[in-house]
Amino acid sequence: MIDKLKGFIDIQVPVDTCSLRCHYCYITQKHLFDSKLPKIKYTPEQVGKALARERLGGTYHINMCGNGETLLPPEMTGIVRAILEQGHYIMIVTNGTITRRFEEMAQYPEELRRRLGFKFSFHYLELKKRKLLDAFFANIERVRQAGCSFSLEVTPSDELIPYIDELKEESLKRVGALPHLTVARDETNPDFVLLTEMSREDYIKTWSTFNSPLFDFKIKIFLEKRNEFCYNGLWGGILSLGSGRLRACDNNNIDKDIFADYTSPITLRPVGICNKAHCHNGHSWLTLGMIPSMETPLYASMRDRIDNQGHHWLNDDMRQFLSQKIKDSNTLLSSEEEAQIRRRAKMGNLTYNAEAAIKNAIRHVIRR
Repeated sequence: MIDKLKGFIDIQVPVDTCSLRCHYCYITQKHLFDSKLPKIKYTPEQVGKALARERLGGTYHINMCGNGETLLPPEMTGIVRAILEQGHYIMIVTNGTITRRFEEMAQYPEELRRRLGFKFSFHYLELKKRKLLDAFFANIERVRQAGCSFSLEVTPSDELIPYIDELKEESLKRVGALPHLTVARDETNPDFVLLTEMSREDYIKTWSTFNSPLFDFKIKIFLEKRNEFCYNGLWGGILSLGSGRLRACDNNNIDKDIFADYTSPITLRPVGICNKAHCHNGHSWLTLGMIPSMETPLYASMRDRIDNQGHHWLNDDMRQFLSQKIKDSNTLLSSEEEAQIRRRAKMGNLTYNAEAAIKNAIRHVIRR
C-alpha cells in the first residue's frame, strides 16, 4: 500500500559554491563562486528527529536543493539518510558530478533507496567542456542500478541552441529518452523574468521540440499571477537546513527554528494570497496541490519519462507517491475561513490572533 502524501517541504541547503560554472546559474549571476562550504550546525540525528512523521502528521515529499551544488557538503549523506529513516520521500537536485556522494547513498538499505530520487541537472556545455559527461551519466546509472529514481533536466539557454541536436542524441543514447526542460529565469530581476534574448513565442517554439511536460507547464504559468487560495504554509513550506527556519513559500508567515527543539509543536499557517508576480516553482507547489481549486498535471509527470526500453525514470514507489495530491490527505478550510484569511492578508495583518476561523486554519503538528 502506497504512503499517503501529507505535505511538501523544500529544503534549502546552504551551499553557494559549485563544481561547475554555468552562465545562467544564480550563483554566476550573483558572483558567489568563491563562497566556502558551510558548516551545518545540526547533526543528522537532530534533523531527522525534527522531521519525524509523528511531528509533521504524516509522510512528506521533501526536495533538497542548494544555490550551488547540493551534494558538496560532506554532511549531506548522513542528513539524507536520517530523513529517509523517518519514512519520507526525497528528491535531490544535483549536477551529478560529486561521485563520492552517489557511491555513499547507493549503499543505503534498499527500503531507503526506493524512496530516494535525484534530479540531475544536465549542464551539457559545462560537462562537455570539463570532460565530465562520462562521469555524469555513470552516476545516473549508479543510482538507477541501486533502485533509486532519477530525472534528467536541462536549463534551456540561448547559448545551448546550436547544440540542441547533439544534446538530444546524447540523452537518447545515455538514458533512453529526451531530458525534461525547466525555464531559464533572470534571478537578478525581482519578478524572475525569462532569461533569453528571444521573444516568448520564439523561446517556446525552440524548446517545445523536447515534448517535456515540465517545460509545458512551467511556461504556461510563467508570469501568470495566482489569485486562488493557496494552502502553502499549512501543508508545508521552505526549510533552511542552515538555520532550521521554516517559512511558507516566499511569504515569511512561519519563522521558527524547528531543529533546535524537536519536541515542540510546529505551527503551520496558510499563505492564502500570494504576493508574488507568479508562482516561481509552481511545477512543484501547484502540481502537488497547494491550490486545491486549480487543475494541474500530476507532479510525477514533471519528472518521469519512459525510456526506449519501456522503463520508467521514477521507480514504482516514487511514481505512485508523486501521483497524489496533498488535498486528498488533508481537510480543506471552509469558504468563510478562506475569506477571513484573504481579508487579513490584504490588510497585511498575518498575526492570526483570536478569531475562531483563523484559529481553525492553524495546525499545531506534533504527536509525541
